Amino acid sequence: MRLVVQEFLTLDGVSQGPGSPDEDTSDGFTRGGWFVPHLDEEFERLAGTWLGEADAFLFGRRTYQNFARDWPQMTDHPSARILNSLPKYVASQSLPAAEWNPSTVLSGDVPAQVADLKRRPGRELQVHGSARLAQSLLASGLVDTWRLVIAPVVVGQGRRLFPDGGAPAGLRLVSHRTTPSGLSVHVFDSTARVEYGTYGADA
Repeated sequence: MRLVVQEFLTLDGVSQGPGSPDEDTSDGFTRGGWFVPHLDEEFERLAGTWLGEADAFLFGRRTYQNFARDWPQMTDHPSARILNSLPKYVASQSLPAAEWNPSTVLSGDVPAQVADLKRRPGRELQVHGSARLAQSLLASGLVDTWRLVIAPVVVGQGRRLFPDGGAPAGLRLVSHRTTPSGLSVHVFDSTARVEYGTYGADA
């Protein structure tokens, strides 16, 4: 399976709390819910298409617990059948059990276990949100594709997907589009390394 990371971001790179003011208030974050005003039908259709490519999901603990709380109750939503029925893996050193079936807790050497999952047949192993997990997967060289959806807003605080001191990443743009509400959708494949150069007269 290909490991695909899907993230919502602000223009200043924040990925924390896109869905509601109380989604993630860790570290004193008070500006959650910044993504919701920019949702539109075109993006909803696109997100549904992406979801249809999944054969399994991989979550960090916080995102898993939020999804596990909400999605079993949202049976009328068109995405509910896929999210509730497909295998789910949660990376956590502290979660004793995963109740949202079918779910499996990955602890210990998570990157090695994710590498094993990627060797299984299938299409996409999707990471939704879970920015800290995405950072560790990037550092381990496990991410194949990034789907980054940038909202036209600057929030000025919050946890960023790519923090200072994080692992470098070489990327190749696969596609990009803008939805009517101003969401900027970029799809990148990971490349082997970051390339550097020097600008000059002979460049």
